[in-house]
Amino acid sequence: MLANLFQYGDGSVYPDYRWMLYAEWSRTTKGSGINQLFFDSKYLLPYGIRITADFSFLTEQALDFYGFNGYESVYNPAFTDKDDPEYITRVFYRHDRKLARIILDFQQKIGDLPLRWIAGYSHFNSKIGSVDIEKLNKGRDEEDKLPDVENLYDKYVRWGLISAEEADGGAHNFLKAGLVFDTRDNEPNPNRGMWSDVVLMTAPGFLGNKEANYTKLAVTHRQYITLKKETLTFAYRLGWQGTIQGKVPFYMQPYMLNSFTKSTKNDGLGGARSLRGILRNRVVGDAFTYGNFEMRYKFLKFYKWKQNFYLSLNGFSDMGMVTKTIDVDWEKVTVAEREGLYEPVKQGLHISYGAGLRIAMNQNFIVAVDYGLAGDKRDGKSGMYINLGFMF
Repeated sequence: MLANLFQYGDGSVYPDYRWMLYAEWSRTTKGSGINQLFFDSKYLLPYGIRITADFSFLTEQALDFYGFNGYESVYNPAFTDKDDPEYITRVFYRHDRKLARIILDFQQKIGDLPLRWIAGYSHFNSKIGSVDIEKLNKGRDEEDKLPDVENLYDKYVRWGLISAEEADGGAHNFLKAGLVFDTRDNEPNPNRGMWSDVVLMTAPGFLGNKEANYTKLAVTHRQYITLKKETLTFAYRLGWQGTIQGKVPFYMQPYMLNSFTKSTKNDGLGGARSLRGILRNRVVGDAFTYGNFEMRYKFLKFYKWKQNFYLSLNGFSDMGMVTKTIDVDWEKVTVAEREGLYEPVKQGLHISYGAGLRIAMNQNFIVAVDYGLAGDKRDGKSGMYINLGFMF
């Protein structure tokens, strides 16, 4: 069940909305689920302060986990293919996660400049564990049941590559601060302008972060260039994110920091919101950089049922790479045990490409369908994604 409500008031601020509420409740047959409330408004608070709030509880029975440091961690699809002689289990590259998340962000324009400050508070409570094989096997035919064997997460814990303190997750309280430069002509799908931000997120000890206190910095630049007015736009996003203080728990390393996002799952690099066509969370490091490049073509606009609609096609290429590796002591693992799981190679670009379709109503409600292909078999094959909104 999903609802996305927009309040436009008397329409004087259109295509801006006075407030927006997104609500989703969904469940899979095996227990994975999404419970999310997301609210955004530029007009609720005085002095032009924008408030963005996210309250989510996400349960994932089989969250992607491919190890650390990009291509150093070998991905072997045979391990998850039941018909392959090397088959181990379909959930070899998975673990269980239950995530409770609260995000409160505030932004305000600085004078007459196209500049805003951003400040906020976030709480993340992650409960991590091995895949619950018994639960996933309920109701399955005997030949379809998952074998009760070690997967990659289990091995990393046993080898000490994931410490005992981190293995079961933890709770963190964050403070966020940053600056946003924004000259977009509209937010949902800009035709021209720039949107750049520098955001700092820290988990200080005085907020109760006893198990781990650390600081991450993210720098992101997005630009939109009109090639044909109101029809064809070239858009690109360049970003870098890294740890500048402390040691980050493994389960928080994939989190992508932004000044604004209503995406339910902010994990990356890899997947619907970062590298389409590449396995989700495939590229995990202590620092990483990425780029997304899109041609957006609005090929049809029409007015129906007293609503404005347009259809848009987009062709894209996404890429990213680890720029600073996570410290992993593979020397404590025997050569025989790590064979097929670790390869000491240089970091390189992970590249994908593909195309998509957007169906937009009243500028802000946008159904997005993307299909991406991985450029290297070490990153998987392809991915189909159905989301709301443009990726950036």
